[in-house]
Amino acid sequence: MSHRAHAARHQARRLVVQALYQWQVGGDDPGEVIVQFLDERDTGSADREYFRDVMRGITGDAERVDGAIAPLLERSLAMVDPVERAVVRLAAYELLERLEIPARVVIDEAVELAREFGSEQGHRFVNGLIDRLAHRVRIHEFGPAARSS
Repeated sequence: MSHRAHAARHQARRLVVQALYQWQVGGDDPGEVIVQFLDERDTGSADREYFRDVMRGITGDAERVDGAIAPLLERSLAMVDPVERAVVRLAAYELLERLEIPARVVIDEAVELAREFGSEQGHRFVNGLIDRLAHRVRIHEFGPAARSS
């Protein structure tokens, strides 16, 4: 992936976290949130198609995304800080559905977003949670063959 494409994807992820936050806190219709972000915000260099696809994927199948996260938590997902919940949902969706993105990239991006938007120690929580999820759902990337290469 070129630097420009990587930057556009990162910008899209930043927008996803902000849009998910709005959806979670405000309870707004996900379709309206998507339109609002694409039409009313400066999306800069963001990959708008990726933003739209990921937002639809997460909000359209929140039960599956949340179901992958919930067993790894010691509290309910609703009790997780809304910013960190948005980052974790994004990362979980990418791990489950965007198999072309290496797990390490998903983890690194999630940690970076948690540092940028979350609480002071939120990135540690996100890192631990997404790392454990990645080892569960992307076992082929972390198995013995992956370690030896």
